[in-house]
Amino acid sequence: MLVPLKIRGKVFDFSRTYVMGIINVTEDSFYPSSRVDISNISKVAKQMEEEGADILDVGAESTRPGALPINAKEEAEKIVQAVKEIRKVTDLPISIDTYRASTAEAGIKAGADMINDISGLKFDPHMAKTIANLDVPVVVMHIKGTPRDMQKDPHYDDVIKEVHSELEHSIDIATKAGIAKEKIIIDPGIGFGKRLKDNLNLIAHLDLFTDLNLPILIGISRKSMINMIMPMDVSERLEPTIALNSAAVMKGANIVRVHDVRPHVKAMKMIDALKEVQK
Repeated sequence: MLVPLKIRGKVFDFSRTYVMGIINVTEDSFYPSSRVDISNISKVAKQMEEEGADILDVGAESTRPGALPINAKEEAEKIVQAVKEIRKVTDLPISIDTYRASTAEAGIKAGADMINDISGLKFDPHMAKTIANLDVPVVVMHIKGTPRDMQKDPHYDDVIKEVHSELEHSIDIATKAGIAKEKIIIDPGIGFGKRLKDNLNLIAHLDLFTDLNLPILIGISRKSMINMIMPMDVSERLEPTIALNSAAVMKGANIVRVHDVRPHVKAMKMIDALKEVQK
């Protein structure tokens, strides 16, 4: 049984699947339709809320394969501006997608509520302590390498065992810095330094991560692994995304991070109904 998590006055008891909507204030995210101009961000945020989003995840730096990092000051400025605009129209919990402590602090002080760190607290040595001091929840994700080089011939002898071990390491970093374990969410990092077979194995055996007794977030939305199975443009990957997310939730995922909120809210209600009769 997962410990309920309170975010911005809302209790996430994990009795159902939660939907996290992606908002990118970047110029080069892999899915062009997810790129949002600051002038339009409040409209997009409000629409996601109306479609049923439980959390909004805001990022200012693309972490697609081959992406180069942006200036830390620029990232923080974009995040602060985005959060302030979103806060004008919704009280939904806001997650900041960053691996930098300075951006995390700026985003939380601007009105955000949690941090989503693709590095699992490993890129910035100040990140874990900063999050502990801010006393907010954090998503720790697994990544092999960095966005710039992660897809250059990644290799695993046992992807489940290795990702599980690295997530345990991230949890250890977090708790030693003073982050309460009940404020940690784990993410196996689909597409982040993984081959197609690694991604499929992680989704198919996601239940092997439930022994960590922490909520599991999964980020599959429109990723290139879909194209490897059935070649198609990123604009055509909604149905395959829903299929993979549904499988992941049946295997233990608690939060799906998606570009398309409304169809996932509908799909997850169906999956939750199936899970209910399995209890």
